[in-house]
Amino acid sequence: MYVICWLIGLVVSQQVSVYMPEQRNYFEEVYEVVRLVPKGRVTTYGAIARYLSLRAGARMVGWAMNGSHNYPNVPAHRVVNSVGVLSGKHFFGGPTIMQQLLEDEGVAVVDDRIVDFEKRLWDPSLELTL
Repeated sequence: MYVICWLIGLVVSQQVSVYMPEQRNYFEEVYEVVRLVPKGRVTTYGAIARYLSLRAGARMVGWAMNGSHNYPNVPAHRVVNSVGVLSGKHFFGGPTIMQQLLEDEGVAVVDDRIVDFEKRLWDPSLELTL
């Protein structure tokens, strides 16, 4: 990178090295964690955000999950809100698809809420190490 400095009417041109840290791909980091959630288990937006130390928190995980439908290998149906509600169900192309995907993996859902949520919860901070 070249930097041009104007100093008392003189132009000095010098090549300098500027440290530019590699930009994180937050969405891909979220998808990597979601791919690790075992069948029959669920995690939360907040649990993923805490594990990845995301500044925008659960909201950023939600944005990532909303964009995950172009990636068939990301099991987005396994991500629910902090109390086990299927808050993202409307992004699956139908109001019952997320529930059906979970039930196909043995997760019971009643009134859009995971039954035995605490037993089904998979927290990456407890299950994984960075």
